[in-house]
Amino acid sequence: MSTAREIHLVAYPDGAPTPDIFALRERELPAPGPGQAEVEVLSYSVDPYMRGRMRPDVKSYIPPFALDEPLDGGAVVRVVRSEAEGVEPGDVMVGMGGAGWRDRAVVEARAFQKVDARSVPASAYLGALGMPGLTAWAGLTQVIEPKAGDTLYVSGAAGAVGSLVCQLGKARGLTVLGSAGGPEKRAFLTDELGVDHAFDYREHDAGSLANAILAEVDGVDGYFENVGGMQLEALLSCMNVYGRIAVCGMIAQYNDTRPAPGPSNLTQIIGRQLRMQGFIVSTYQAKMGEFLSEVMPLVASGKVVTRETVYEGVGAGPEAFIGLFRGANTGKAVVRVAG
Repeated sequence: MSTAREIHLVAYPDGAPTPDIFALRERELPAPGPGQAEVEVLSYSVDPYMRGRMRPDVKSYIPPFALDEPLDGGAVVRVVRSEAEGVEPGDVMVGMGGAGWRDRAVVEARAFQKVDARSVPASAYLGALGMPGLTAWAGLTQVIEPKAGDTLYVSGAAGAVGSLVCQLGKARGLTVLGSAGGPEKRAFLTDELGVDHAFDYREHDAGSLANAILAEVDGVDGYFENVGGMQLEALLSCMNVYGRIAVCGMIAQYNDTRPAPGPSNLTQIIGRQLRMQGFIVSTYQAKMGEFLSEVMPLVASGKVVTRETVYEGVGAGPEAFIGLFRGANTGKAVVRVAG
């Protein structure tokens, strides 16, 4: 019988998450039954949306995490034992079916997909080739629907989603602007991602950010929103007529203990005739093949930069997750568990 180490949620956070709401625990695993596989976890993902699953009193598009149970999310795994047809020991798979935030698990094999870990790093399936990548691609191509020559602004541009949005925008001939926190991330945007103009949001309020943007471009046609708050207010004053805003997330407000005031200039939506649409990545799951056919070659060839901030060991999940809200990661935050 195998033993798994798992990160459990032992209390719901009040405000920003803290280390004491997590616990590393061990438990014995059952033998895999029909259709199941025992897997060792190579890497698992931490993502901002998980904060929403720590609000049991707020109805959301995904159920909340239960207390005193392991957390979950995307994971890349290697099969150890299998009772599932077509799944063999040594196979590398990716999925969101009960292998995140732990080092070993028994999973339903149908919840995982075999992947080729030879041409690209296996952890890429947690980032540019996984849920964050599909989020970036869908928000840009299906919601913003840019045209060559458009100007695109991306908040949270140095993160897992934003960094890919920037690069896909450049590949489509857009003028790309992005924001991130600090000079190192600004340099990452311009020097590695090819962003045309990068802004440090920490240096601005809504008014000064809007002025800084309009000093570089005449206006913004598409806005990929990851952050919310001050940046949304700034961009509403910068959008061109018929501009499109894809709202992926608002991480600046995820830890608020009371509702934050909305932008003071929402009337800009009327006069500028803006389209502002929230979206959830699962809506576009049927587009996964189209997404991979475009992005897989870019990742394999190195034309798309896939920066990772890697945390070592199964117990590093809380540190990695908390770091998301402090801006600690550049690119995708990944917890590496096994080689």
